Amino acid sequence: MSTEPGYQAPSVTVATSLSKRGAGSSVLVLPVVSTGDEDRPGATVAAAEPFLSEEAVAEILSGLQALEATGASEQVHRLVVSSLPVASVLTVGLGKPQSEWPAETVRRAAGVAARSLGKAESVITTLAELPGEGVAAAAVEGLILGSYRFTTFRSDKTAPKDKGLSKITMLATAKDAKKQVAHGAAVATAVATARDFVNTPPSHLFPAEFAKRARALGESVGLEVEVLDDKELKKGGYGGIVGVGQGSSRPPRLVRLIHRGSKLAKAKKGKAAKRVALVGKGVTFDTGGISIKPAASMHHMTSDMGGAAAVIATVTLAAQLELPIDVIATVPMAENMPSATAQRPGDVLTQYGGITVEVQNTDAEGRLILADAIVRACEDNPDYLIETSTLTGAQTVALGARIPGVMGSDEFRDRVAAISQRVGENGWPMPLPDELKDDLKSQVADLSNVSGQRFAGMLVAGVFLREFVADGVSWAHIDVAGPAFNTGSPWGYSPKGSTGVPTRTMFAVLEDIAEHG
Repeated sequence: MSTEPGYQAPSVTVATSLSKRGAGSSVLVLPVVSTGDEDRPGATVAAAEPFLSEEAVAEILSGLQALEATGASEQVHRLVVSSLPVASVLTVGLGKPQSEWPAETVRRAAGVAARSLGKAESVITTLAELPGEGVAAAAVEGLILGSYRFTTFRSDKTAPKDKGLSKITMLATAKDAKKQVAHGAAVATAVATARDFVNTPPSHLFPAEFAKRARALGESVGLEVEVLDDKELKKGGYGGIVGVGQGSSRPPRLVRLIHRGSKLAKAKKGKAAKRVALVGKGVTFDTGGISIKPAASMHHMTSDMGGAAAVIATVTLAAQLELPIDVIATVPMAENMPSATAQRPGDVLTQYGGITVEVQNTDAEGRLILADAIVRACEDNPDYLIETSTLTGAQTVALGARIPGVMGSDEFRDRVAAISQRVGENGWPMPLPDELKDDLKSQVADLSNVSGQRFAGMLVAGVFLREFVADGVSWAHIDVAGPAFNTGSPWGYSPKGSTGVPTRTMFAVLEDIAEHG
């Protein structure tokens, strides 16, 4: 999907048997489950039939017993099995046996396996044969996302000597296996594209360059693309985007990417399709501006365009997979820098659409550029609007580093959160108490951009954004300040650095709208 150097997703094929041909250098990934009890723990192979002989299974079980494997969740072991035509076998634990496996359990196991492959370039797996809804798609997603790495800026001195995982063979017998696997591979590749955007340092990804890459990516899949530069933004009255970007020598942009899926809907169903607006925060680097951030973790602010990256990847995927709905992405891009031309605490901006905002804190800049974009997006008369952003540190305080906060219209908020939990991105519904609007009152403008209170910062930001959503539009705001960028150790299929959250949530919501309205 990406048009720039970055992670190259492996090729993916589906097979119904373990062929001796070309498998000799491959690693065979097998799921195992716990057996026995606490006193005598053990492990047995799951999804062995019809791919493995009794002799091979017996040899694997003997090896697992010698290693004292328990089949515990995400436990991995490496074996050499002489009766199989592969270089080695990598087992990954799923925990206690289940009649139907949750897709996320399989996705995480696949991710752990991928991170444990070492220098292997080819993998074969039976994970797709496990019983459970969407398991085949989840397995390939986990393998691709777990094998992700970003090495664009490594010199020969530190770059990996191996090529990384380049080929995945999914062993599966289900009739829909090829369809599931193709879908999962497309989704995972879109997430990898979002990760590439976020992991690219701000020295190389500033608003103009980000817009250029978004245009190239969109046009490669047939999207309509519109880009407004700083002069057009100023002329058009986009006060929030202009205000945030005016402190930088790298001027802001507004990118619009349009998928006309309604044409497909008319051909397939003969009825009008829904229209969905996507909005994503694209602050390519955030120093905080004049209200400058502490130096200690400022380098993590390369991730402050994670919402924009996810939105661009999502609308591109919608075009690639021909979703029969209209999807219109509106992506504001700016760099928040302190300088003699930067906006000051106390300045008043006129947002696109006419609402005035007193900027009490220049580090609450994301909501200013999003407000402009939301008003513009609502001019397209969408049925639904999904906005996502690395908006508040308060999100991480409230929900931690792995759980996005989902706010918005009650019914649509709950729908988005439920889908997010189903796909393993774990969004959690949060309220927008009306009384918090009183904390956004300004002495000189219609609104202040911060409340001045210590508490409920995530919710206050959501209440601020609500003021710019047009009446009648069902909307959701997904705050991914923590989940979009992993500052800790890799886990599951999530690497250190960008995770690509909430790309899978947004695309799954689009699919749900396409199917159910």
